[in-house]
Amino acid sequence: MLEIIVLPLLTMVTCKETRAAIIALHKNGFTGKDIVATKIAPKSTIYRFIKNFKERGSILVKKASGRPRKSSKRQDRLLKRIQLRDRSATSAELAQEWQQAGVSASARTVRRRLLEDGLVSRRAAKKPLLSKKNIRDRLIFCRKYSEWTAEDWGKVIFSDEAPFRLFGASGKRLVRRRKGERYHQSCVMPTVKHPDTIHVWGCFSSKGVGSLTILPKNTAMNKEWYQNTLQQQLLPTIQQQFGEEQCIFQHDGAPCHKAKVITKWLGDQNVEILGPWPGNSPDLNPIENLWSILKRRVDKQKPTNSDKLQEVIMKEWVAISQDLAQKLIESMPSQIAEVLKKKGQHCKY
Repeated sequence: MLEIIVLPLLTMVTCKETRAAIIALHKNGFTGKDIVATKIAPKSTIYRFIKNFKERGSILVKKASGRPRKSSKRQDRLLKRIQLRDRSATSAELAQEWQQAGVSASARTVRRRLLEDGLVSRRAAKKPLLSKKNIRDRLIFCRKYSEWTAEDWGKVIFSDEAPFRLFGASGKRLVRRRKGERYHQSCVMPTVKHPDTIHVWGCFSSKGVGSLTILPKNTAMNKEWYQNTLQQQLLPTIQQQFGEEQCIFQHDGAPCHKAKVITKWLGDQNVEILGPWPGNSPDLNPIENLWSILKRRVDKQKPTNSDKLQEVIMKEWVAISQDLAQKLIESMPSQIAEVLKKKGQHCKY
């Protein structure tokens, strides 16, 4: 009888099927010795299967628990608090501090625990320092203009100064390379010790880019230069883009912008000023996005000297479309809402 039952079972090769066959024989009254005689599996395996079945009443293998965790949930929460107290602490430093709390773990374990809580190591974003006054002024400004629509912002001319440097120093550059090509000429970004820097002043609105002027070398960015720029660049832009229509001019709180002579001159020209503008708030000025776009386009041209750099800047500036300018202006309501949501802190721009 045993031979009749076992013959078809001998063809079974998988562990799961072998286990099922052994338990089937056991249920049919065969002893462990009888089942061993069939040579369906090693003796130790057969007796282990039978023992597990008697203890649990199932042929399923209990899932192994794996290596015990070195830390409890409470200790994991402590690690999280330590990290949030000092965001710049390294995993090795955290491991040492954690060890003082009774957890002996490696830096790798620390990284795994933090990753479970969504704390991933990333390069810190560089943003202007915000004082309490800055935050307060940002909130006052955003609340004042929180009801403005994209159409309202379309009546504003935004302005700012920006530096441009030779050899791609204006921003980061990514390249795709093969192994061994790290220093290939097409994969490196040339640098010089003292790159030529060109300062420009520009303005734009939802109607497109306005004037752009380059500050001559060795010229101080003072109130005299600024008034001359407004006279020769801003007023023609207002006339060209708005005509007799009322518009509002935005500039930040740089010393030459806040000079009494400048404020009086703008008043004499019937130019309404947006503000008061909060300090250290480039994320509220859409021209910052325009500068970033312009710098990427200029860097792609790879100018090799100051004259070529100036030529490329002017060429790429006039090539900026009105659609792009309008899209940046239309982002203002959401940007204002984001700053209010973050209670005056930095936001992405």
